[in-house]
Amino acid sequence: MFKLNLVGIVGNNAPFSYNRVLLQFMKQHFSDQFNLDVCEIDDIPLFNERDLASVPQTVVTLSQKIKDADGIIIATPEYDHAIPAALKSAIEWLSVYEHALTTKPVMVAGASLGVQGTARAQDNLRQILNSPGVNGFVMPGFEFLLNSAKSKFDDQGQLTDSGTTKFLSECVDHFMNFVADNKKTVATA
Repeated sequence: MFKLNLVGIVGNNAPFSYNRVLLQFMKQHFSDQFNLDVCEIDDIPLFNERDLASVPQTVVTLSQKIKDADGIIIATPEYDHAIPAALKSAIEWLSVYEHALTTKPVMVAGASLGVQGTARAQDNLRQILNSPGVNGFVMPGFEFLLNSAKSKFDDQGQLTDSGTTKFLSECVDHFMNFVADNKKTVATA
């Protein structure tokens, strides 16, 4: 059976992140459906247009992984009703260097300690991914928002709530179809 190759981007540069835990869980839990390369953005410097002549190797590497992938999953926390500055900066680099996200299917997910999850950050991220220069194909609907993340994972990084796991599985199933449809469209174009 053919498995998709996906890139999972940890949407912050914190030493510990429930979004990293979420992506690691997805990598293990859905290993029969896809290969997931969990990528960090902690070594990507703050975007600066003056530095375009010498793009950091971390940006070049991430860009190539994205270009080679069938789809992207971005797991973001919510900081002050928006995505973290580190994620915005990484996307800015990707939007000027080889436009790796252009026409890539993207699933937006997020884990947060708060009760509202990452709803506003996900809206913010969708807006950014749809902007000129980025042009990602963001999966509509089926947003996976994990609130109260600290109480939803055990010490081994496993989701403990069956309803949450079921909903994540539904979102992943829809993303697999979204990626497959995108591949068909690209192949016939």
